[in-house]
Amino acid sequence: MDRKSTHNSMDEVLGLNTDHAGAQRKFPYMPVGEAVDMGFDENGIPFIDPRIFDSGEFGRNPYPYYRIMRDHYPVFHDELHNCYFVTRYEDVTNCYFDEIGFNTIPKGSSSGVLGNTQLELSGIEHRRRRNIYGRHLVGAALTKRLHALEAIAQELIQEWWAPDNPKGLVIDQKKNIATLELGKAFANEFPISVVAEVLGIPQRARQQFTWWYDAMMSGLGGSETHHEGLEARQDLEKYVENLVEEKRGNPTYLKDELGDEICMDIISELCNSEIDGDVMSTEEITSFIALVVGGGGETTRGAIMNLWYLLLQHRSQYDAVQSNNDLWDTAFHEMLRHSTSIGGQPRHNTNEIIMHGVTIPAGSLIHMVDVSANHDERVFSDPEEFNIFRNDLYTGKILRSGHDKEGKCSHMAFGVGPHLCPGAWISHQETVIGSRILESAFTNARINEDLMPKDIDDVSLAPIGLGSIRELWIDFDIPT
Repeated sequence: MDRKSTHNSMDEVLGLNTDHAGAQRKFPYMPVGEAVDMGFDENGIPFIDPRIFDSGEFGRNPYPYYRIMRDHYPVFHDELHNCYFVTRYEDVTNCYFDEIGFNTIPKGSSSGVLGNTQLELSGIEHRRRRNIYGRHLVGAALTKRLHALEAIAQELIQEWWAPDNPKGLVIDQKKNIATLELGKAFANEFPISVVAEVLGIPQRARQQFTWWYDAMMSGLGGSETHHEGLEARQDLEKYVENLVEEKRGNPTYLKDELGDEICMDIISELCNSEIDGDVMSTEEITSFIALVVGGGGETTRGAIMNLWYLLLQHRSQYDAVQSNNDLWDTAFHEMLRHSTSIGGQPRHNTNEIIMHGVTIPAGSLIHMVDVSANHDERVFSDPEEFNIFRNDLYTGKILRSGHDKEGKCSHMAFGVGPHLCPGAWISHQETVIGSRILESAFTNARINEDLMPKDIDDVSLAPIGLGSIRELWIDFDIPT
């Protein structure tokens, strides 16, 4: 049976050629790594019911379904949601590098909430902003600002032991054990505090900035919170308008522990930057702020939580990282390959294309599924295993042009090519530096399994699934 007839028979079985009118199907929860039986064609090829994508089962256990798609439907036409999924590593990377064939990024809820960010631009306008944004988020420009990361991490850890206990630390003096939830104690606040500091948000506005951040991130999740996210974006833009005018004539600076000036904060630099001879507009600066908030905020929160969750479940690897701090970078990249909180990126194709025998009409919605590419057995051996010592993953400097270096392949968590996430470098540094400082604050850190969310058997720890874990309870010995 050819690919087209396979799709046709699957559509008939699922009833996709009829009006579903909101019909839903409940899927049973399966052991992690096993897929629900959705039927087989006459050649024994498993079907994929697209209603699975809306299920709780898919959210907690996506990888066996992506494996079916990679093996049998590398370009999967989801007629129910009117889109296409590209799931193999090679195909995803080829699409990312084809800026002509896939040069339009759909404008979804983020367009209103985050504004017209670089992620949704293409062509000349995209390159125009990328050139100037990159000056402030990579290399020496970012290195100058790393002191802020270290200072904020240390301040948050010191708050664990404050008399009013703002981070919810639980102390058992008899057992000499302290317990905390890593999100509340560190990961929720650390990324956005760093972003506010390096951007140059005045201390008096930090609490309000954090509220705008929370509202904007919530506004990306659906219609119920979208309006609040839009209002937060509008309020932020009004605030930034006034802040920009202040900093155009009176730039402000980041300072070291002695109070000496290190460099301008990012907003001050943007206020005095030009693109093609023009001063950056307030809208462009605000969109840049939204971009940094997304990459350096919520993405980093998820990275810190997932990294510690995985390392503490793989004790020998955590011990190795403790013995060699350089392995934090390696662990960061392997975590993003194994359990990135970024599912992928949507595209529209410019012209009709044929991939793996599937015709995709021009202007179709195509999902480049990064999480599936990261688990492609054609590229990564034993992809379901978290292994910081694997020899097929490139873990060096994040390169826009490189996904295959030193005979190894990079993960796709930040994309690759022209639309490599511009917040990748700051997210990397926040996660690694923050984790190194956390590690130095912990003695004999381990997961408190009694307090952790459980999987369907009420015994095993809940899997990460798509996204990031929301709670991570850690026990550690009270320092003497």
